Amino acid sequence: MVRPKAFGFNVETAGTNVFQRAPEGAETEAVQRKAIEEFDAYTAALASAGVRVIVVEDTVEPPSPDAVFPCNWVTFHSDGTIIRYPMHSPARRRERRQDVIGDLERMGVFRASRVVDLSAHESESRYLEGSGSLVFDDVHGVVYACRSPRTDIGLGGHVAVLLGYELVAFSAVDAAGVPIYHTDIVLALGGAFAVVADDTIADGRERARILDRLRSTGRALVSIGLEQAAGFAGNILELTDRRGAPVIAMSSRARAAFDPAQLEVLRSCGRIVDCSLSTIESVGGGSARCMIADVPAPVSASGKNRGTGEPGAGEE
Repeated sequence: MVRPKAFGFNVETAGTNVFQRAPEGAETEAVQRKAIEEFDAYTAALASAGVRVIVVEDTVEPPSPDAVFPCNWVTFHSDGTIIRYPMHSPARRRERRQDVIGDLERMGVFRASRVVDLSAHESESRYLEGSGSLVFDDVHGVVYACRSPRTDIGLGGHVAVLLGYELVAFSAVDAAGVPIYHTDIVLALGGAFAVVADDTIADGRERARILDRLRSTGRALVSIGLEQAAGFAGNILELTDRRGAPVIAMSSRARAAFDPAQLEVLRSCGRIVDCSLSTIESVGGGSARCMIADVPAPVSASGKNRGTGEPGAGEE
């Protein structure tokens, strides 16, 4: 997780992210302070729940207004693969930091068997923004992707081939018919649950195909509506605590968006940890899942990951 130094409204991303709201007047000066307060409270809540968290300090120069969302520029995989991604916004390309990858290896948090850098595709105006664009089902070898200006399906297929996965692509739109900018807004997968904003999938046959595919995994299906997705109910992430028990991270806004029955399903699947992220959500347009670049268990010398290979992170 990256503690922000220059958090703020990114005009370059606002054209494709309808969740962003520009602050007004004096609020602009308070945005960075509020974002740090929310970030610190969130990392503390995760740590208190037994999740290992590594906090990386953002760099002052060059300024990166969205550095708090590291899952978009890098993903880590249980076979030791690291993938660096092409970003739609030029300002966001500054977030890619080799020093972060190197630090994780030196700390023994993750040992890379290969690094795949897709950033050169930016010159072709082809973008794929990490686990925002791609939702990985590591248990069943599937990667889900909804089409958008920030999610090139061809590149998504390339990542699927690299990992030996199957790509499942679909189209998702908001109430105004605008493509949802990231897949992790409408879909979240845990070990025992799948949260999906199926109302955003306008094509009936495509919607039925996605729902059937999710049901076939045996996960409890939690169907959320457009308003719930707008409240970031789909932007949640299952982690594991130090004992290997599931922890479901979400914002307080997302928790409030679920109805009581849906929350009960999620509680049966893991411990819910929520925190207010209102400034980060409203100004940055991302929420709890976006703020975490989840890291599998360290890779051993044999190239196999020790432990369960379930999502986790380092420690403060």
